[in-house]
Amino acid sequence: MDSKHSHTAISGAGLLIALGIIYGDIGTSPLYVMSSILKEARVPNMIDPELVLGGISCVIWTLTLQTTVKYVLLTLNADNNGEGGIFSLYALVRRRGTWLSAVAIIGGAALLADGVITPPISVSSAIEGLKTVYPSLTQDTIVYIVIGIIAGLFLLQSFGTQIVGKAFGPIMLLWFSMLAVLGISWIVQNPVILKAFNPYYAYTLLVKYPGGFWLLGSVFLCTTGAEALYSDLGHCGKGNIRISWAFVKSALLLNYLGQGAWLLAHQGQMLNGKNPFFALMPQWFLLIGIGIATIAAIIASQALITGSFTLVAEAIRLNMWPKVKLNYPTDVKGQLFVPSMNRLLLLGCIGVVLYFRESANMEAAYGLAITLTMLMTTILLTVWLRSKKVALPLVIGFAVLYGIIEGSFLIANMAKFPHGGWVSLVIGGALMTVMYVWLKAFYIKRRLTEFVRLEPYVDALKQLSDDESIPKYSTHLVFLTSAERSSEIEQKIIYSIFQKRPKRADIYWFIHVDTTDEPYTMEYKVTEVAKDDVFRINFRLGFRVQQRINLYFRKVIEDLVRNKEVDITSRYESLSKQHVTGDFRFVVLEKFLSVENDFPTMEKMVMQAYFYIRQFIASEDQYFGLDTSSVKVEKVPMVIAPVAEVALKRIK
Repeated sequence: MDSKHSHTAISGAGLLIALGIIYGDIGTSPLYVMSSILKEARVPNMIDPELVLGGISCVIWTLTLQTTVKYVLLTLNADNNGEGGIFSLYALVRRRGTWLSAVAIIGGAALLADGVITPPISVSSAIEGLKTVYPSLTQDTIVYIVIGIIAGLFLLQSFGTQIVGKAFGPIMLLWFSMLAVLGISWIVQNPVILKAFNPYYAYTLLVKYPGGFWLLGSVFLCTTGAEALYSDLGHCGKGNIRISWAFVKSALLLNYLGQGAWLLAHQGQMLNGKNPFFALMPQWFLLIGIGIATIAAIIASQALITGSFTLVAEAIRLNMWPKVKLNYPTDVKGQLFVPSMNRLLLLGCIGVVLYFRESANMEAAYGLAITLTMLMTTILLTVWLRSKKVALPLVIGFAVLYGIIEGSFLIANMAKFPHGGWVSLVIGGALMTVMYVWLKAFYIKRRLTEFVRLEPYVDALKQLSDDESIPKYSTHLVFLTSAERSSEIEQKIIYSIFQKRPKRADIYWFIHVDTTDEPYTMEYKVTEVAKDDVFRINFRLGFRVQQRINLYFRKVIEDLVRNKEVDITSRYESLSKQHVTGDFRFVVLEKFLSVENDFPTMEKMVMQAYFYIRQFIASEDQYFGLDTSSVKVEKVPMVIAPVAEVALKRIK
């Protein structure tokens, strides 16, 4: 079994990996869900039995319908060669309509925005448990501790999580076991809470309780990690996820029921700042429980951070994000570090902690963005089900049912907008704007890029190669080309070789990189355009494959030399006798917006935004993994549309 799929087979190790990687977000939700619901009581923070039974019932059926049925049973089937997530799902269906790109952009941006809220609320909820042990602890101290933990977590990202990741599974196993034991200890004392399994209590709360419908905004917090569960499909495999989910869901339900049992035992009382989660713990266990909760919150944050890195890498390869630098800190397949996103997430998380200060305030911002992601996943999944020839009534039933469920969650979450929900929407809106600009600019550039047939220039290239009156620019000259047809080349490359400064070389190489809709494709094809003088290499790389063109190109050259298809020995007479390998030089053509332009207002705004953002990111040679010591970056003017007429008058 290959390394890619060895850990996705159902096994004890695979189940442990699943526990450690994918359940951090949804697994830490018991820290804040019930306290959030109780804030919405007729009298805020008063323990109302109708609210408790109805709230627990809503949580039970939300986890069942939203997480179990939609994600675990249905959505996990929509895998792209074993990979999951909204962009993987989009890659499966994008040929069925250009409008689907807007759906993917909204969903992806909202998921990234959620990544800014998750670490602060998870870590804050856990650390605030210290107040039950040390009542004199000030909120300022809590804020400093939370910021310190989050900053340390982000600073560790550049080293990779290979070693830490091995401990995640056992720790989360301990966490979920603790949730179950704490819950059972209170359920046996007050088994009346088991009535919450009856959906009638959920119905009564939503329909008859004053303002009951708006409680869905708090109830939704129990399932926010469902999208991350799908995104990490490739790391664990659907078999391991489905089996481990049975254990995780049982532990979560037992804990929620235990919190409900404790609340019913204290009905009519005020919470007075107590968190029902920590109230389950005996006094002697509090510090231990808070410690385990904090570690679980850190793991939840870690999962969200690495998930954001993967999401950005996929967006880049789908032309929805700038080609920022990607690092691979360890040899673990799929482990990724995006320095620019790490900095943005760190600043965003610290900003959220400083602005909201308490986890109770963060609940208002949390959940609104992720409802958008779930709705977008439902739309993409509906298109995928139709592509799989599923019966139309079943597809319509799925779309209507989850449209109503998630639409209700979205409407209820909109009540959070003035209380902090606007924060996640502003972040998500900014990310959507970047994604839209980048995708639109990609299509504009592709439409306006001028391609010419390569064949008429082959003889000229051979003559230039033999023209000793021109100083040799490089033994091997390599250009990256976006021309999809092997018979074509960009006009700007021809201009660079013959006119900008004649670039004489022994062999000209043209490299094209095609990103496939499959995640781990690694293929190449070599076309000999002119024997011993001009070659074209087409790489077909999956959207989750690291772009290390320098390394891959060297591998191709080694194969060609081994097969005696090319001679890379230097053609300088003195060096040829010594069998010295010729030098390789890459030329990257970087566009800039020409001042000689006259184009539509919308395209003008898009391209101005595109080139403004380009100022803050690394050049393409770093993204493609080229050796910077052998790269020449040339600036090429981009003319969208030349000015039609110039009112210039000659005078005597």
